[in-house]
Amino acid sequence: QVQLVESGGGLVQVGGSLRLSCAASGSIFSINAMGWYRQAPGKQRELVARVTNDGSTTYSDSVKGRFAVSRDNAKNTVYLQMNSLKSEDTAVYYCNVAGVLSDSGYSFGSWGQGTQVTVSS
Repeated sequence: QVQLVESGGGLVQVGGSLRLSCAASGSIFSINAMGWYRQAPGKQRELVARVTNDGSTTYSDSVKGRFAVSRDNAKNTVYLQMNSLKSEDTAVYYCNVAGVLSDSGYSFGSWGQGTQVTVSS
């Protein structure tokens, strides 16, 4: 099994910054991709940013130039640095990790419990 522990959400004013962290643990042989999704009230969950094991990154158009995703492979941890936050960034942010299990060799995809980010004007 794989466990994800998220941290770093909270309340911030428009224009402020927050940094989210997500640490993966458990029966992990390898991680292929780590990323962040978000879901605002009444909306579908959407990709925010993602980084693969070769360092390639993908960003939603709405966060390009403001957010930066990074990972620490030694710690199986992914980060999301969020700058110049806007009220429309308010949502629950979910970490997602995809990889291979060490005990079975099967692929896995796991979600974090979610962390609330609220941007106030």
